[in-house]
Amino acid sequence: MTYDLVLANGRVIDPETGLDAVRDVGVTGGVIRAVSDVPLEGRERLDVGGLVVAPGFIDLHSHSADLAGHRLQALDGVTTVLELEAGAYPVSRAYRQAELEGRPLNYGFSTSWAAARMSVLAGVDPAASLEVLLDNIGRAEWQQPGNAEATARIVAMLEKDLADGALGIGILVGYAPLADPAEYLAVAALAARAGQPTYTHARELVEQDPGTPIDGAEEIVRAAAETGAHMHYCHVNSTSVRHVDRVLGLVERVRAEGARVTTEAYPYGAGMTGVGAAFLAPELLHRRGLTPHSIGLLSGGRFSSDDELRAARTHEPGSAAFVHLLDEDDPAQFAFIQKALAFEDAAVATDAVPLIRTPDPAAWPLPADAASHPRTAGTYGRVFRQLVREQAVLSLPEAIRRCSYVPAQVVPALHRKGRVQAGMDADLTVLDPETVADRATYAATVAPSQGFVHVMVNGRFVVRDGALLPDSMPGRPVRA
Repeated sequence: MTYDLVLANGRVIDPETGLDAVRDVGVTGGVIRAVSDVPLEGRERLDVGGLVVAPGFIDLHSHSADLAGHRLQALDGVTTVLELEAGAYPVSRAYRQAELEGRPLNYGFSTSWAAARMSVLAGVDPAASLEVLLDNIGRAEWQQPGNAEATARIVAMLEKDLADGALGIGILVGYAPLADPAEYLAVAALAARAGQPTYTHARELVEQDPGTPIDGAEEIVRAAAETGAHMHYCHVNSTSVRHVDRVLGLVERVRAEGARVTTEAYPYGAGMTGVGAAFLAPELLHRRGLTPHSIGLLSGGRFSSDDELRAARTHEPGSAAFVHLLDEDDPAQFAFIQKALAFEDAAVATDAVPLIRTPDPAAWPLPADAASHPRTAGTYGRVFRQLVREQAVLSLPEAIRRCSYVPAQVVPALHRKGRVQAGMDADLTVLDPETVADRATYAATVAPSQGFVHVMVNGRFVVRDGALLPDSMPGRPVRA
């Protein structure tokens, strides 16, 4: 058989079967047709000797869903970008917009509990827009407890979105810390009935807020046990911080009892969110050992006082803000991040954020003053540079597994991704294990990673010979 393309002589790593050997990979019609230990014939035969052929990376947690964000993530080895923590409501509108514009990477959305709650309790038209969500993130109306009628309306809205193909339910309960735990259980029960996961930004831990209605970690594992839902714990590193041992121990125990709780983490000490988030109120910062100076707008410097922070929260609540939770250069503090990433079956996910100062998101290269969190451009390169080569926290095959196969196991619709096997989607990342690395920093936030030599989506190159192909738009929607 003659294939459309053969990737020849590469070190193929397939996380599901454990294959780690030199093979030819034959691709035709956007599908892997053969993985062979004898040479294959192709209309194009590309020698990738000395490079690793891996499944394309799957980002479960990206808020950077436009063209600019997709392109940066492609240069970081990503082939599928999913907005699952915040989600979008209504999902049909989010899918339609992405499809009309075209995307280089595969894309998908959960439905958004926060957007539905804002609609019911604050009268906000969600418009399937992250910008609208962030602009209203600081409003007190949606952060308060709701009654049974409101819960029923929210659940009905989410149920309709699940029927429209949403990949589960995103629950930003950490941004509405007074929401009734019974409402959270009702949403989890809906997810269980639909056979789809929930993706939770946990509310405060009891160590951070002794007055919280329920400990954030306990809430997630209780919902898994009581409803049978698959509960995915988003960025466990940034919500647990120094309490990660206690949180992961709890997850480990409920897993042993049969509950399904999965986790994800990213390799940075600074988070990012809208400056209007409830937990960034100046009077609450001490709970995380923070001060106003720990927080800085992406578009400007760090805050020097409570009053400066309050003014920003009042006048621009949706503006992206760095939250410096841990010192990455302090080995004792970075150890908390290592534990979250090394935890059994933890997925690597970015929590990528939209770029600012990109008036035309279709333009490439990016404007010189474009900016984001460095994790948008560099999460996967950083994992291979830091956690594989420099610190040996993960082996190369294990890092690949956590970037591809592990996230594919979280979302039922990804059963043809995260593997290098005949019959799987031809989403492939070809990397140089000796040079792959992040280049993005807090000073140069959108510097693309290096060492990702080729990235293919549905059998078409998006990155070739280390360069982005701006006109390549092979991304397809991923729906439940």
